[in-house]
Amino acid sequence: MIEEYIPVLIVLAVALIFGSVLVLTSTIIGPQRPNRAKTSTYESGMQPVGTTRQRISIKYYLVAMFFIIFDLEVIFIYPWAVQFRKLFGEFGISVFLSMLIFLIVLELGYLYAYKKGGFKWD
Repeated sequence: MIEEYIPVLIVLAVALIFGSVLVLTSTIIGPQRPNRAKTSTYESGMQPVGTTRQRISIKYYLVAMFFIIFDLEVIFIYPWAVQFRKLFGEFGISVFLSMLIFLIVLELGYLYAYKKGGFKWD
């Protein structure tokens, strides 16, 4: 049984060694002359504005929520839709009801974002 895991362990060992060698090589060979410009905070070439404790608009988090909800829908619904006839034949209406509950929970996230004004892009 352990013989089946040997190729996986070899790949993990090679990946670990390769990653370690790259990081060490970069540290050893890379330039080591820090100055004020190199060690300053970088914000797309602009001078930093404000403090790090500045509050971020709720719309930033709502956009992230939209992305996560959309991602989850695509990841779970597409394979389900492709295999729907086969699944419905095996499990009956429970397949449809479980996806319906899943969609309702996700749509509650959209409803929350809508109530908070996440769809207003002005």
